Amino acid sequence: MALINPHINFNGNAEEAFNFYQSVFGGDFVRIIRFKDLSNDQFPVSEKEENKIMHIALSIGKNFLMGNDVPEILGTVNENENRSKISITAESRDEADKLFNGLSAVGSVEMPMADSPWGSYFGMFRDKFGIEWMIDYDSQQNG
Repeated sequence: MALINPHINFNGNAEEAFNFYQSVFGGDFVRIIRFKDLSNDQFPVSEKEENKIMHIALSIGKNFLMGNDVPEILGTVNENENRSKISITAESRDEADKLFNGLSAVGSVEMPMADSPWGSYFGMFRDKFGIEWMIDYDSQQNG
């Protein structure tokens, strides 16, 4: 069965926020990826943004609280709306595809399901009701 986890967008202070959340919930950071970790010729990262968080995950029991900083090129996040996404951690690629295809039907796909630069099978979309979702399957975590 898939796990549903919250994912929060930040305007450059994701690391500060997640250190605070860790102080409250405990848990360990499962993964921290900075924008500089993905920088290459096709995805150049400015010096100003290289240390910002591209992805962070804090384990809380069997669940994860996840987040990222929104790159300045995409503008700022309205902190009263469009601040969060629902992230589903699938148990298999087949389950990831089924959930993605079902939930994104008549919606707007932002990133189709594909192998991601950070090593998981990932996709992102807004459903027909305007809710933002991310589907992720990581074979290293789901073995």
